[in-house]
Amino acid sequence: MSTITSIQTYVSGNICIVEVATDDGQVGYGQTAPSEPGITAEVLHRLVAKHMLGGDPWDIGALVERAIRAEYKYLGAFLLRAVSGVDTALWDLKGRATGQPVYRLLGGKVREKVPVYASSMSRETGVQEELRRIGEAVEAHGFPGAKVKIGVRNGRDAELWTGRTAALVPAMRATFGDAFLLNADANGAYSPGGAVVVGRRLEEYGYYHLEEPNPSWELDNMGYVADHLDLPIGAGEQEFSMEIVRRMVAERLVDVIQPDVCYIGGMERARKVAEMADIAGIPCTPHCSNRSLIQVFTAHLVLASPACVQHQEWTIEKPSAQPFYAPVPVVKDGYIEVSDAPGWGVEILPSFLESAERRSSALS
Repeated sequence: MSTITSIQTYVSGNICIVEVATDDGQVGYGQTAPSEPGITAEVLHRLVAKHMLGGDPWDIGALVERAIRAEYKYLGAFLLRAVSGVDTALWDLKGRATGQPVYRLLGGKVREKVPVYASSMSRETGVQEELRRIGEAVEAHGFPGAKVKIGVRNGRDAELWTGRTAALVPAMRATFGDAFLLNADANGAYSPGGAVVVGRRLEEYGYYHLEEPNPSWELDNMGYVADHLDLPIGAGEQEFSMEIVRRMVAERLVDVIQPDVCYIGGMERARKVAEMADIAGIPCTPHCSNRSLIQVFTAHLVLASPACVQHQEWTIEKPSAQPFYAPVPVVKDGYIEVSDAPGWGVEILPSFLESAERRSSALS
């Protein structure tokens, strides 16, 4: 039986890579959620590592559950972000040890490749600039659809400038045509009534999805919006509580559930959300908004999950730093293909590991 003997973090810029090693020489690499990686690494070493060290790396679900239940007084976003780093490293280790890609360990392919849409991360760009940016991405990569930002993040019905959403919504349809898939992300911008008004505008122009119409913690308001629109409502990216996700699905507060692999606590918990969605008969479209290993994790989850029937998010924003792993997936004709190499099918670049701030927790 293998035993986890060390957990190391490598922090540089916005990225925290996690390395898990065992007494018989097995190694796997994962990643915590980007943003505040230093805080996440601190939580990992102080609260999470002690529950993983000495454990069997094959017992991923049991180890994840042990850490969460033991640290229940600190249950929250940073704890689950830290857990996700170890979880994803253990899935990589398991794949490398067996010579299998993670998607096969999750149950195997239910689709051959992952369809993706062009996702804009900016609500500061003017309408014409946004049309240009998305148009260039579509031409370069063959995206069959796109998502635009509307309103102001958690903004109480505000707009960055008057008329931006009202102008952008029809302009996208006029520019890209009736067959182009369009959706919008409000990031909690609206009150229930405001979301219904904007949602009806989106319905008028054939949008197929409105993401986070109201702040993510306003569950009853989310249900109100879903009840008053034909337009499917999606949410769930912010959630770390499986109970809240269960309620969102069971009470039909959303039409699309959107877990983030590294917010929810890793692949073990993310696949449970996908299975929950499959049983409920609603789509699971994981949140995947930045250029990091989360794109790889999400692709493996989508390949193996029947509920992931929609096109998936793929940012059009330029990388803020040099790649830290290889090979980096490339969108071609609106799809990405996933390697059948073991684990995540990628390698962390030695240059990143050598230059990053390193910290280690080890079995004493």
